[in-house]
Amino acid sequence: MSEENTSTETKQETRSKTYGIKIVVIVAFAAFLAAILGVALLTNIMERKQEARNPFFRVVELTDDTSDPAIWGKNFPLQYDSYKRTVDQQRTRFGGSEAIAKTPTQADPRSVVSESRLEEDPRLKTMWDGYAFAVDFREERGHAYMLDDQTFTERQNVTKQPGSCVNCHASAYAAYKKLGNGDIVQGFKALNKMPYAEARKEVSHPVACIDCHDPQTMQLRITRPAFMEGIRVAKASQGIQNFDVNRDATRQEMRAYVCGQCHVEYYFKGPEKELTFPWQNGLKIENIVAYYDEVKHKDWTHAQSGADVLKAQHPEFEMYNQGIHARSGVSCADCHMPYIREGAMKISSHHVRSPLLSINQSCQTCHKASEDELKFRVETIQERTYKLRGIAMDALVQLIQDISGAKNAGATDEQLAEARKQQRLAQFYLDFVEAENSMGFHAPAEAARILGESINFSRLGQVALRGVAVTNASSPLRASR
Repeated sequence: MSEENTSTETKQETRSKTYGIKIVVIVAFAAFLAAILGVALLTNIMERKQEARNPFFRVVELTDDTSDPAIWGKNFPLQYDSYKRTVDQQRTRFGGSEAIAKTPTQADPRSVVSESRLEEDPRLKTMWDGYAFAVDFREERGHAYMLDDQTFTERQNVTKQPGSCVNCHASAYAAYKKLGNGDIVQGFKALNKMPYAEARKEVSHPVACIDCHDPQTMQLRITRPAFMEGIRVAKASQGIQNFDVNRDATRQEMRAYVCGQCHVEYYFKGPEKELTFPWQNGLKIENIVAYYDEVKHKDWTHAQSGADVLKAQHPEFEMYNQGIHARSGVSCADCHMPYIREGAMKISSHHVRSPLLSINQSCQTCHKASEDELKFRVETIQERTYKLRGIAMDALVQLIQDISGAKNAGATDEQLAEARKQQRLAQFYLDFVEAENSMGFHAPAEAARILGESINFSRLGQVALRGVAVTNASSPLRASR
């Protein structure tokens, strides 16, 4: 064998050994890297599992007297962070509010308010003429503003509002306990009797953690005596006796009931001004009107027509209960406080707002259509409701003008009684949808039915004026003289 061939073979052997060593090193490095990644993955999984097993941090001890949400936030920082975001002001097409700059004054220190609904639709002033809402009524804002907006509304300058208003605009549980010496029912009654300015001194926060959660177990609970009694009589009307909401309600029911503590129709009963939910006959609008007629309740006498009329409040709970979501077992929280992921934890968002601002979490967990399609469906329902509301509003304003014209022309109370009765119905039915903050979406068919009934009541009121002297009437149904 020649020296040249021997040298070539030696070089090839050297290359093969070098290549083999490189392969071994690469494989070893890859195995080492895979081991590190595997350990990191296992560590991450263990950490996430540990997070999931410990959904909150025991930084402070919470008691039944801890009303400040910031203290609860030390144990529940993720929920508290989303709760603080209710300061956001973001409109949807038919709801929410834009921030309107305002010059603070000593009487009203707010630098930002929401837009006036009275300026947006002056017909509301006619509907509420003689009542405080004809002076100040603004778009709804987030929970962060619920106490200040009640405290500084111009309605406070028009009438002496009772302490009962605090029940739905503040974290009132601690005040109940204090005023009732531990008995929240007695404290609730004491708070109702106070003038608003005095009751306002007893509260410090808008709705807070303690209003809906047991501080030891974090279970949902009802803390408002008005709802405890209201849901008891509502269940009794369905044949369910002695219903104790904190004992008998399911967890899913509680995810709607805690919201129903405030988002409801109500009135102030008797000289004690006790906050009362009119559900003795049931939750539908006919049931509520029947109850008000039984107890001969009126909110005020209309300044133009002289009719004894009613003011609907914010009957989201009643309207929701007539809709498909309630019938399907979907709660308020499922849509307005959807579950969100924070690391390994699934928590309920406390950034309470319109589901249209969180369609992915709020809607697409059940509905598999695109965000654009779902938004289109909702806004189509709301637009139809809004147009029907406008027709009902025109009809009511015409009826009010016709009654006023007849009264000014000398018609007697007896002659105007039927038209005024129809105004009471038309006005409350319209206001039930106007005051309900979903523009019909919570129960589309029910909202349309109610507005249709309102239009009919207004026209029946005008028909009742036939044969009664009418001047300056806006309606084509002018009486012959």
